[in-house]
Amino acid sequence: MSKSLINRFTVAAAMLAVMGGAQAADKSTPTDAQLIASAMRAAPARVAKNATIIAMGADGQMRTLRKGSNDFTCMPDNPATPGPDSMCMDKNAGEWIDAYMAHKTPPAGKLGLMYMLEGGTDASNTDPYAKKPDTANHWIKTGPHFMIVGADPAFYANYPKGPNPDTAAPYIMWAGTPYEHLMAPIK
Repeated sequence: MSKSLINRFTVAAAMLAVMGGAQAADKSTPTDAQLIASAMRAAPARVAKNATIIAMGADGQMRTLRKGSNDFTCMPDNPATPGPDSMCMDKNAGEWIDAYMAHKTPPAGKLGLMYMLEGGTDASNTDPYAKKPDTANHWIKTGPHFMIVGADPAFYANYPKGPNPDTAAPYIMWAGTPYEHLMAPIK
């Protein structure tokens, strides 16, 4: 796996920690087989079956658990966050996350797809960098979903952008920021 892809997933893991806020209770260290199984639950079986699986090691560095043959990379649930947050993304979504973590504008013209079929750690719907709920940041709970990132603003104009969305229907998260994206529930 390329160093830039490993860096992207280090960033993704950090993003999940930022979005997660409070730390979960200590959990035992999962085996590689458990990590792979967790990561594979993030995406449809046909995607996960051939995806590269990576996980963060105890030293904070990403390590490859299984090399894949498609353009998706999946990560297992982060036990340090309070909810499930296994994630699987394509290369363009990885570049979008890089930009988010660097507080930079995501690359234009690079539509990305991310899966979180176990749901996601709760987050603010309005503030991409909120670490915990407060009265102004519209904290939401998200069930199983996929995300479209990096789309043209005209695409996002077709979906609700309010601060308190119905999370059972597609909506735009972080509307009006460079990181707005479509959240599309699966169930």
